[in-house]
Parts: sequence; structure tokens; C-alpha cells
Amino acid sequence: MLASMPRELPPSCRELAEFQCGVLTRGQALEGGLSPDAVFRLVRSSRWQPLQRGVYAVVPGAAFSGAPFSAAPTREAMLWAMLQRAGRDAVLSHQTAAELYRLSDRPSSLVHLTIPPDRHIATIPGTVIHRSGRVPISRHPSLLPPRTRIEETVLDLAGQATVFDDAFNWACAACQRRLTTADRLLTAMRLRKKMRWRAELTAALAEIGDGAHSMLEYRYVRQVERPHRLPRADRQARVVRGGRSSYRDNLYADYLLCVELDGRSAHPDDRRWQDIHRDNAAAVDGLLTLRYNWADVTQHPCETALEIGAVLQQRGWAGALRRCGPACAIPR
Repeated sequence: MLASMPRELPPSCRELAEFQCGVLTRGQALEGGLSPDAVFRLVRSSRWQPLQRGVYAVVPGAAFSGAPFSAAPTREAMLWAMLQRAGRDAVLSHQTAAELYRLSDRPSSLVHLTIPPDRHIATIPGTVIHRSGRVPISRHPSLLPPRTRIEETVLDLAGQATVFDDAFNWACAACQRRLTTADRLLTAMRLRKKMRWRAELTAALAEIGDGAHSMLEYRYVRQVERPHRLPRADRQARVVRGGRSSYRDNLYADYLLCVELDGRSAHPDDRRWQDIHRDNAAAVDGLLTLRYNWADVTQHPCETALEIGAVLQQRGWAGALRRCGPACAIPR
């Protein structure tokens, strides 16, 4: 009878369930000492809650007593359940790994799993199954639930991108949030035989490592500054005034000129006034600020370079602008 059964899980099952955020498979329960009949009655009495076929949410300390299991499973429990359903060597990857690393700001609507290429499993509702022969080297050695390393996650997402801007944004966000570095991403990319956007990402990671924090900053370097032979600015330059630090997108320190880039279509009023006050304070110290938006950089890069060059020359730059092509707006 159920009343005569133990009130707690066997120690090995309890430890495993705690390790897996309250998740246990039928196979694990049987290996831990429970009988098939005990598992059947626990599920039938709702003391174990089915999450996937043969995978259950359990209460490790009171599996055989008390009220039926009614609490909603946690996000981590659901991820563990899908991993157990997928079987050995499965890891969370792509958008789901990005969620766990907080590279993405919201949970992925579908759970992404990567399994070895020789594995064949039935469809798991709510998941996207990827196959890769690199699972053993791409898996993080210690983090749980099992997931791909951050560098592998970034490159998986970049490789999925249909436009380069999206690939860049994944790499840039990972570096900006200090989850990895441009050098580590470059090293991981060299280990891949096939990689979409390889040439573009290699060039972009050099700029990210140099301080570019957004696609707009990257485009500024590649479309405004470098093609027109402007002097090289310091990226994300730290400026201290009155004991307080601020960071400038592009600082031409020798010429007391700052170029700020804003990719937003509009500023909230409070942020706009913060920028104005910061520019006013910089002007007191002789630092001139020029501001440009997405259209200035991407649609009118030559005109933007011409304006910046003129200010730099007024402030002592002895160089000369270079035309970037036959249609360049810079005079011959």
C-alpha cells in the first residue's frame, strides 16, 4: 500500500533531483531504487508532475506524502526536463544559452537544444533541435544546466543571422556586457571550419576590441573616419571633470574635439538634457562636441567627414581629407 511506502526519496534520487532543480526521470528513479509501481502511483496521485515524457517535477524531501504537486515548475526545471527528454550529451544552445548568460534580455520563446549529429530523437514540443559534431568541445565544462560556452553561443547566433548587422550586434553585446572578449571570439572562430560572416566578423571584432560599442560606432570608423583619412579618435574615452567620469564615443584629444553618435530616433527629454548639460560642461573646458545620427553616418558619410575635417583643421590638424571614391562629396 502507498501508506507503507517510504516518506522520502532514496538518497541518490534526492541528490539527483536537487541537482536538477527538482527534475527526475523515470529511468533515474528506477536506478535509484524505486519500483515501477511506486513511480506509477506517484504520478497517478499527482505527487509527481509530468513535464516531458518520462520526466517529472518532484519534491525531493517529501515525495511520498503531503498534498499533490501543484506548484508551477520553474524555468530552470523546464529546461532540465527538456534536456533529460533529449537524452545524453544534449546542451542548451543558441537563444536559450544566450538567455542563461543574460546576453539576451528575455527568455527565448522556443528552447534551443544541440545534440550530436548521430542522435535521432522524437520531436519535443516547444524546442528547436540543432545537430553538431562539436558538442564535446562547445559545451561549458561546469555551468548548469548544461549549455554551450559563451563564445560558441555568440558564434552560433551570429552564424544564424541573415544580415551582418545582427551578427555584429550579438558579438558586440557579448563583449560590452563583459561576458567574453573580442580575442576569445576570434580564437573560437578560427576553430570552426565553416562560419558565416567570417571575414566581416573578423574585421568587426578588431574594431570592437578597439572600443566600438555599437553598429553605429563601427560604421563611423568604416565609413567616415578611415576612408577619408581623418585622424584616429580614442573610442569610449574617459573624461574626468569635477571628480566625475564620463565616456566619449570618439575623442580627438589633441584637437579638443569630441564626436558623439546617437542611433536612437529620438531622445527622452531627460536624456536629451543630460547630453546637453554634458556638452555645455565640456565646452567650459574647451572641448567641442559634434553629434551625428544614423543617417549622418550611413547615408551622408562624406559630408560628415568634411564637417569633422574642417573643425579639426581649425583646431590645428595639419592633415588633409582623402576622397573615398569618384562620387565623394569632398572637393578635389
